[in-house]
Amino acid sequence: MTILTGAPLNWAVTATAGSGFLLFGYDQGVMSGLLTGAAFTRQFPEIDTTNGGNGSSSLQGTVVAIYEIGCFFGSIFCFLFGEKLGRRKCIMLGCIVLSIGAALQASANTIPQMIVGRVVAGLGNGMNTSTIPVWHAEMMKAHKRGKGLAVELAINIFGVMMAYWVDYGFSFVTSEAQFRVPLALQIVFAVVTFAGIIVLPESPRWLLAHDKHEEARHILWALEINAKSMEPSDAVVQQQMAEIQHAIYEERAAAEGSGGKRAVLKNGPQRFFHRTLLGIGSQFMQQLSGINLITYYAPVIFETSVGLSHSLSLLISGFNGVAYFLSSLIPIWLIDRLGRRKLMLFAAAGQAACMAVLAGTVSNGSTSAGYVATVMLFLFNFFFAVGLLAIPWLLPAEYAPLAIRTPAASLASASNWIFTFLVVEITPVSINNIKWRTYIYFAVFNACFLPLIYFLYPETKNLSLEQIDELFTGEKVLLHWKGSMSASEMPNKDLRAKFGEKMDVQHVDHGTLSKASL
Repeated sequence: MTILTGAPLNWAVTATAGSGFLLFGYDQGVMSGLLTGAAFTRQFPEIDTTNGGNGSSSLQGTVVAIYEIGCFFGSIFCFLFGEKLGRRKCIMLGCIVLSIGAALQASANTIPQMIVGRVVAGLGNGMNTSTIPVWHAEMMKAHKRGKGLAVELAINIFGVMMAYWVDYGFSFVTSEAQFRVPLALQIVFAVVTFAGIIVLPESPRWLLAHDKHEEARHILWALEINAKSMEPSDAVVQQQMAEIQHAIYEERAAAEGSGGKRAVLKNGPQRFFHRTLLGIGSQFMQQLSGINLITYYAPVIFETSVGLSHSLSLLISGFNGVAYFLSSLIPIWLIDRLGRRKLMLFAAAGQAACMAVLAGTVSNGSTSAGYVATVMLFLFNFFFAVGLLAIPWLLPAEYAPLAIRTPAASLASASNWIFTFLVVEITPVSINNIKWRTYIYFAVFNACFLPLIYFLYPETKNLSLEQIDELFTGEKVLLHWKGSMSASEMPNKDLRAKFGEKMDVQHVDHGTLSKASL
């Protein structure tokens, strides 16, 4: 059950999800400023690629990118066991594992220990990033779901910004604390997320899917803004229960003969495989846009490609993080007004232009071209924050039906991490070898995303998760909602009648709990 109700509960859910993604953002940004630090390169000369260093750029890429391999396997763990464990337990386990990995990194004296620490931390973060968006989406109202996830990802970018400034502040420290303290701070955010999830409830949709009807009813009631002025047996709660149970029945019928994990490969009337691929594709596009080229290596790019000093590179990276965070606030107000598709198209077009200009200015090599390149890096983050930051994390949870939501979201998260690994692994080598041409292929990737988004991705703004199911269940996938399709507009008794003879459901009639043979 839950001790909070109404708006406080909704905000507590968003704050806890945001804390988990702040940790994710901090993890992404913290290594970028440490790689060129004096204490770090002194402790790990094998990956010192600064001027005068003889370290290996490929080993540096591996040390940074191996974190994504851990995240990938954390996502696969949730694919295999997440539905059985539930949303809360997966997040709590992720926080514990991540804390262990952070401790190993902060205490590392050798490259092998650093690699092990990053893999372990990645396992925990993979569990969190597979589960938190699903839990958050399932707890939010349709008209606030996009806004809630946008807030979550804005906090994620606050974590990236915080990492940049922590790295900059500790760059003036000459002892090993220069890199050990920033790495150890990961544990603080993990503890905060763990504490939040302990006192917050499980997803009501997961509870209903596992036949825990009364607990689900109580949570659905508690999530209502005016919960204190209504009873758990209120018709509004009953209607939500009926809609979710109806969706569960239809999805189970569509997945008949396939287990939850195998059902993602089934492309029958509910188009499970199609919907899974769309979620994977959104994460694929996010990473091949080139964002983590900048997030993980911003100081390195400012130093190597633009030609700034080490201290100035860290400072500019810090301001880039601030601009990135401020840009991430924009979709909070736009995502449920303009919708997902328009913001994604806007982002892909802007990112393609930024990468093209970046390639040209870096190839020029002059001081004035360096200033333009710096502006392009700032602009790229702006476009990305507006359209491709939050939405690729939201769509897998929205598109996937309840029957496969955990495995489908886990596969999408795994896709994110494997392509992040690819980008982070090749970036140092690519910049060292083909230099400015690195930015050309990212410009091409972003341009290719435009037709994919326009022709394949349905709009989901202001639709309940059960309404989104209906976009995929007709003769063809609908890219936009038609008001005449709305099951939620049906009276509760009609909705019950529509699926009532097909499953057992507990419900309350006139204040008396009964079990109908539905």
